[in-house]
Amino acid sequence: MLLVTIAFIVLMLIGMPVAFAIGISGVVFFLQHPELPITIPLQQTISTTQNFALLAIPLFIMAGNLMNASGITEKLLDLASVIAGRMKGGLAQMSLALSALMGGVSGSAIADAAMQSRMLGNEMINRGMSKGFTAGVLSFGSILTPIIPPGLGFIIYGTIGQVSIGRLFAAGIVPAFLLWAALALTVSIVANRRGYPTARTTRASAREVAGAIRGGIWAILFPIILLLGLRFGIFTPSEIGAFAVIYAVFIGLVAYRKLKAASFREALEGSLSDVGAVMFLIALSAIFSYGIVLERVPELISGAILSVTDSFYGVLTLIVLFIIACGFFIDATVLIIMLTPIFLPLVRSLGGDPVHFGVVFVVAATIGNFTPPVGAAMYAVCSILKVKIGDYTRESVPLMLAISIVTLVLIFIPDAVLFLPNLLFTR
Repeated sequence: MLLVTIAFIVLMLIGMPVAFAIGISGVVFFLQHPELPITIPLQQTISTTQNFALLAIPLFIMAGNLMNASGITEKLLDLASVIAGRMKGGLAQMSLALSALMGGVSGSAIADAAMQSRMLGNEMINRGMSKGFTAGVLSFGSILTPIIPPGLGFIIYGTIGQVSIGRLFAAGIVPAFLLWAALALTVSIVANRRGYPTARTTRASAREVAGAIRGGIWAILFPIILLLGLRFGIFTPSEIGAFAVIYAVFIGLVAYRKLKAASFREALEGSLSDVGAVMFLIALSAIFSYGIVLERVPELISGAILSVTDSFYGVLTLIVLFIIACGFFIDATVLIIMLTPIFLPLVRSLGGDPVHFGVVFVVAATIGNFTPPVGAAMYAVCSILKVKIGDYTRESVPLMLAISIVTLVLIFIPDAVLFLPNLLFTR
C-alpha cells in the first residue's frame, strides 16, 4: 500500500479532484497485483452504490436544498435574533444560534458557513468586529450544522459501519449544544474584552418572540420528527429521507408559500450536483477500500496504536489526533469513508460503543473544514469576506481551543454522547 499512498498524496498535491485521486490510486493497487482480476475495480465501484441505505444521502441532500429554497433561512435568522441578539457580540452570537437552528436544514458545514458569510459577515465587520474574528466565528460556528440531525456524516458512517443511524442522530444533539455553549462563551469573553456591541438594544416583546417561534417552528420540528419516526419504527433511514423531501416541499408550498418554479428548479439542480459529488466519491473509494482490507491495513494500524497504549481512552485520543491531522489535508467526507473501516473494528475490539465513536469521529473530521491548509469552510468564508488566512488563523485560536475542550469531554465522558440515544432507543 506504500505506492498507493504515495500516488494518492502526489495526485492530491497536483490538484487532482479527490474522488479521482482515490480512484486512480486504488487502481494502482491492482496494477501491483496482476494476479487479481482487473474487473474487480469496476465491480467494487458498482456494487458499493447498490446499497439501499445509501438512498438516504440524495434524499436528505434534496430536502436540505428544498428547505433553503422555501425561505426558511430568513425565519430562522429572526428566531436567532430573539435568542441571542442581546448577548455581547450579538451578531456573532446570532450566527452561532443560526448554525444550530440550520443543522436540521442544510446538514453541511461548508454550505452553512458560506451562506452566513453572505448574510451576516459584512454587517459584523461594519459593527466593529475584526475581519479575522468575524471569519473565525462564521467558519467554526458551522461545526454545529453536521452534528445536529440529519447530518450527512452520520449517514455515511452508519452505512459503512453498520451502526444505527437513528441512534447516531440522537447522539449528536447533546454534543451540538455543548459545542454551541463553548463557542458562545468564547465569543462572549472576546466581545467583552473588545467592546463588541449587541445586535439588539431592547428585549424582544412577547409578540415578537411568538412570531419568531412560529416562523421557525417548521425547522425546529424537523429533527424531532426524524428522531420520533426512527424511534417508533415508522420510517427506515431511507424512507424518512423521502418524507423529508415531502416535508420540505410542504413547507415551501403551503407553510411559507415561497417555493416557486424557478427556486424549485434551482434546488433540484443544486441537489444533482451535490449528490453526484458525494456518490461518485463513495463509489470510487470502494476501489481504495478493497486494497486496504486485502493488505490488512486495519490490523497493522491497530497493532501500531496498541503498541503505544492499550487503554481505550488512550487509543481513542490517538485516533482523534490522527483524524484531526488528516483533516488538515483531506475533506471530512473522505475521512469518514476511508477511515471508518480501519478504526471502527479497533474501537469495537476494545469494548467501545460505535455510536460514541461515530460522534467523536464526525466532530474530529469536521474540524479539518476550518483549519489551514485546505479547510473548505475556511476558504469559503475568507474568500467571501476577503480575509487573509493569517488573520483568520490568529483570531480563531480561542474558538479552536473551545472546540478542543468539548472534544476531550466527548472522548472521556461517553454518557454525554450516549445519554439521549440510550434514553430513546433500545440497544
